[in-house]
Amino acid sequence: MKKQKSQQLLEYIVNSEAKQLGDFKATAQIAAELLSQQLNVSSVVVSAICSENDTLEQITRLTIASLPSKTLSQVQSYRPKPSLCDDFISQLKVERHITSEHCVDDPRLVELQAYYQGHGIRAVLEVAIRINGHLEGMLSLERTESSEPWHESEVQLCSQVADQLALTLATKYGYDKDERLTLLLSAAEQSDQIMMVVNLATDCIEYVNNAHFELTKVPKERILGRKIQVLDFFKQYPNLSESVLNKARNGEPCEEEINLIRHDGSAYWMRLSVKRFISERGNHFALVNAENCTEQHHHQSELLRLAWRCGLTGLYNRTHFSRVLKKLKSGHMVLIDLRGFKRFNDTYGHANGDVMLIEIARRIRHFAEVHQLSEIARIGSDEFGILFENNEDEFSIQQATERLYRQLEAPITIGIEQIEPKPALARVDIASIEEQFSSLTCADIALQYAKNKQGNAIQVFNSALLNAFKEDAQIERDLVAAIKGRQFELYYQPLKDLKKQAYIGAEALIRWHHPKKGVLYPGAFIDIAEQSGLINDIGSWVLEAACKQLNLWQRHQIDISMHVNVSARQFFSGTLFEQVWSLVTRYRLKPHSLILEITETELMEDIRSATNLCNELADLGVGLAIDDFGTGYSSMRYLKQFPISKLKIDRSFISDLSVSHESREIVSAIIAMASALNISLTAEGVETKEQESFLAEHLCHQAQGFLYSPALRESEFSQFLAKSPSIH
Repeated sequence: MKKQKSQQLLEYIVNSEAKQLGDFKATAQIAAELLSQQLNVSSVVVSAICSENDTLEQITRLTIASLPSKTLSQVQSYRPKPSLCDDFISQLKVERHITSEHCVDDPRLVELQAYYQGHGIRAVLEVAIRINGHLEGMLSLERTESSEPWHESEVQLCSQVADQLALTLATKYGYDKDERLTLLLSAAEQSDQIMMVVNLATDCIEYVNNAHFELTKVPKERILGRKIQVLDFFKQYPNLSESVLNKARNGEPCEEEINLIRHDGSAYWMRLSVKRFISERGNHFALVNAENCTEQHHHQSELLRLAWRCGLTGLYNRTHFSRVLKKLKSGHMVLIDLRGFKRFNDTYGHANGDVMLIEIARRIRHFAEVHQLSEIARIGSDEFGILFENNEDEFSIQQATERLYRQLEAPITIGIEQIEPKPALARVDIASIEEQFSSLTCADIALQYAKNKQGNAIQVFNSALLNAFKEDAQIERDLVAAIKGRQFELYYQPLKDLKKQAYIGAEALIRWHHPKKGVLYPGAFIDIAEQSGLINDIGSWVLEAACKQLNLWQRHQIDISMHVNVSARQFFSGTLFEQVWSLVTRYRLKPHSLILEITETELMEDIRSATNLCNELADLGVGLAIDDFGTGYSSMRYLKQFPISKLKIDRSFISDLSVSHESREIVSAIIAMASALNISLTAEGVETKEQESFLAEHLCHQAQGFLYSPALRESEFSQFLAKSPSIH
């Protein structure tokens, strides 16, 4: 081939628009057409190697028999993947070109023989397309008929064309890279996330996008090209920022969330990550990504507030308080309870109850601020906790607790009324608590004692209370065994009609035959049974045993009533009516012969439910007696509302009738009130003739007490009745 034609061919490729634009496919098409015109070949194939997915893409294939040429979409390539012809690829990388006049038999081309045979190819010139020594593709000239060997000028021309194709690819890669950089910069500028590049050798900021100004309000020109120390992060957190920078220099990735202040005083939260990268020239840079996380932080803070705070009072809640308490090994805890709060809620409504709780919380918060206490919490409906974490002496803590008590019991104005809260306080020295008991448990134990105190209801937890608690816990365990083992027995105390001088009733009183402690009276275990919930099982047994005994008496023509004590828990259990109905029906009890006794304080816990239940029981012919009358909070209005058949005057008023003018006045008033309401009246705890005489003179209906008889076992009670006048 003449040198002039070869030069013209190369110049045409070099000066083509496709070559200048880096259009590799179009340039390959031009090269294939020119080579097919100038050289004696059957086909010209240009292929590109993609090392990432091990594919060989045929860019163009031009055959002399089918001009114009066909592209990859029209003619399928059968050349094998680079990984299937390793030897051929390795030779091409080293030698730059391979010539063969008998390719089917050429040992260098064994891996391509199937391809050559499939296309009827006999001679080939395979030329590497390389960029910086890296194989990017192949220019292949193919002949289907044997002819003279490949001439050196042909090899040289094809090598030069391959070089131009390589330059076209390099131009394409350059354009692609520039376009990607432009796209990346455009995307970076449009991003809401801060992007910054820092030269780790000079600490200078080489690039920062517009998001930095949007968040910080610091113009780009004030930081671009300057030292990284001009950033607010370095100014406001010098130690942390230097640590982050040192980690970046060492190649350690770092993430931080920081609260920053703008120049105008406004605050914001930023979450940033810093990673080192090394450029192609070996320079070290830090890529800083940051974003505004103010809203997320506030949302998280709100979630934490909801998780750890009481929504009504704003104080910490029980969960938070308990977590802090578990970590403490010393200090003091004060537990606060409002006595009678449930009754206040029921009487005045929950809205007014909330007003009281908010005011109590305000007073506790003020107390905590004065004493510089941070851990204050609402840990129950009407329970609050305070932690003294400092090491103040016992006397100072005691004085502070007493001041708190006085502050809490001060009247609260709710609407037009002045309400006096009734706080009860328990104090616990955390360091003195045994390991198996929590501080809250010990405070609860002390609080129960505080509630029963007269005057200042403040109780310090001590070992005596703990021992009593342990004893109560043992009694609770023994009660479970007592219920299963039928260790209970009913005793009966007679009720005397003062006018008829006859015994007309009996009060059933439980006794516990404890296997180790002997006979136990209710005072030793009933409160524990109520607190543990066992009172329902015990109460059910008492009620059935009493009804069964009443049935036996009635069958023997003994016409007396049976009084049975019912606890508040049993009374409001929701099953009492069904149980009483079943017993009255099963034992065929005479109307008004069964009388249930409940204290007035318990009755007032839920007036609406109590009224409905009392009316239902009255319809069954069951009477209702208010026990310990005069010690609770009932009123004339409620006494008229309930279908009450009897009042029982508390023994505390009877015991000093002969010496207390006040007690005589109270008893006289109660008798007069019962008479006006047409309610039967029984005096409890009558022990002397003087007491009996006073009651009879003032027309009290009945009496019971040691003057007549203590509570007796069933056999003894029957003998007592047989010897005494009674109504038949």
